[in-house]
Amino acid sequence: MTRLFGYELLHNFFGILTLTIVLAGCVKVNVQNKEQKVYITKKESGFELYKDNKPFFIKGAAGFTYLDILARSGGNAIRTWDPDNIAAILDSARKHNLVVMIGLYVVDPEKDHSFYKQPSKVNRQFRTIKSIVNKYKDHPSVLMWCVGNELNFPNPLIPDKFYPAYNNIVNMIHKDDPDHPVTTAVLNFSRRMIVSLKLRCNVDLISFNIFNNITHLKEDLKKFSWFWNGPYIVSEWGVDGPWEGTEKTIWGTHIEATSTKKAEIYSTRYSVHMPLDDDRFLGSFVFYWGNKQETTQSWFSLFDKNGCPSETVGTMQYLWTQKQPSHRAPQINYMLVNNKGAKDNILLSTNERAFADVSLLQPDTAISKVVWQIMQEDWFKKGSASNTTYFKSLDELILSSNGLRLNFIAPRREGPYRIFATIYDKYGNFSTCNTPVYVLSK
Repeated sequence: MTRLFGYELLHNFFGILTLTIVLAGCVKVNVQNKEQKVYITKKESGFELYKDNKPFFIKGAAGFTYLDILARSGGNAIRTWDPDNIAAILDSARKHNLVVMIGLYVVDPEKDHSFYKQPSKVNRQFRTIKSIVNKYKDHPSVLMWCVGNELNFPNPLIPDKFYPAYNNIVNMIHKDDPDHPVTTAVLNFSRRMIVSLKLRCNVDLISFNIFNNITHLKEDLKKFSWFWNGPYIVSEWGVDGPWEGTEKTIWGTHIEATSTKKAEIYSTRYSVHMPLDDDRFLGSFVFYWGNKQETTQSWFSLFDKNGCPSETVGTMQYLWTQKQPSHRAPQINYMLVNNKGAKDNILLSTNERAFADVSLLQPDTAISKVVWQIMQEDWFKKGSASNTTYFKSLDELILSSNGLRLNFIAPRREGPYRIFATIYDKYGNFSTCNTPVYVLSK
């Protein structure tokens, strides 16, 4: 065997087994100390997270807004990706009896190859993180520290200046703040990253950001438990994003599910695919508790820009508490543009008169308004990062709207667009859907 997990580790199986034994102390769990505020304890068959000497299972959300709704819905934790505005976030979390997994930004060695070869930059990063840790470690809402998000950890068998720098940070946190565990978030269940963490790093547990691959997470964990069987968190999970594997139009635009379909997906992924029965599993953070632009303003957002909750918020309430919300958001079946769906690759001519309709699964007398929008397709990326700036609706193209029907004129400029419908009910809930179209010059 010359390759393991598509990753050049050793020339044979026994080599990696030997290294595993030699370096088995890495990714180690803090020894139980009841004087610690937060700690992980090893049980006969797994692990358990404790906070203030009480078992604590994470029912969390990735995001830092609408914490009052999170608390009412049965959530108990949030995660951030960097320390921006962390003082206010911690105080808000405390107000709502929530705790925070604080993200600490670390430069990715794959994205900046020279960074860890420059001692001055490495020292500055270390000092910045040390200052943050010591400033906030005593706040009662701190749950744990997450050192880096989706880092590309280098080959653990090749000398690299990243690992000493990274472990200096982790070891510093263990020394300066023994009250809180340290983790890092990796993309998907990556055997390559787990090997690197196991052999070279000192984090207390591993966190996984996982979306479509969550359907085989249980199997992946079981098959790789011979090598790594430590505690873990699912630090991001949700619907499939606008990436490889998601259905697209012929011009390359990803097709977004309705909010009703998304709520169904969230429910299935948590109740069926989340490893809830695994004694190594310490909890999860649903993505994204807030509103953000990423391909669209609705793809990952569980709230609209004004803080109205989507159906998925009610779904999470049920999954966390087994109590249904008092009122369910309007149930969308589909949207059509000129009687065609998104998979029909809808083409319009510039200045063409067109119409769009939304079909509900059942009539809903609680609907208070329907907001229609026409927007340019968001294809802009800076490197691998998606645009985060909201697009302006081209309202001048709307001829008339009557509830679930829109009459509009196609844009004058050729290119890809989306037609959005956002449906609100009198209880403050919203549902949304959109359909991509391509406008051709005559």
